[in-house]
Amino acid sequence: MFVPIKLDKPRNFKFSMKVISNIEEQFGKQLMEIPGMGNGQLTMKNYATVMCEGLKHEDPDLTPDKVMDLIDEYSDIMTVSEAMWKALNGVLSGDKNSKKENPPERGEQKDLA
Repeated sequence: MFVPIKLDKPRNFKFSMKVISNIEEQFGKQLMEIPGMGNGQLTMKNYATVMCEGLKHEDPDLTPDKVMDLIDEYSDIMTVSEAMWKALNGVLSGDKNSKKENPPERGEQKDLA
């Protein structure tokens, strides 16, 4: 599932099994055991880490610090976190319709219409 977000350029959140595994490895816990993951109350650092992993498929050099800079400069935490949760929840809930869609090209925003 790809969920678009406009930052310095159109980007797309994608949370695959590998991405979720990377997140779990970084936190040393299963996804739902990460503090704040179950209730949406992540720390800013943890938000940036999860967002970074969800965006790295298009930009492998992205870091959590760079994600924070992009959000501060081009958007806001509410808008970007909403897109992140939509992408993450879509994968975890088994949104089969979104899996049938073709992924957008690198740097291209996926049309929601």
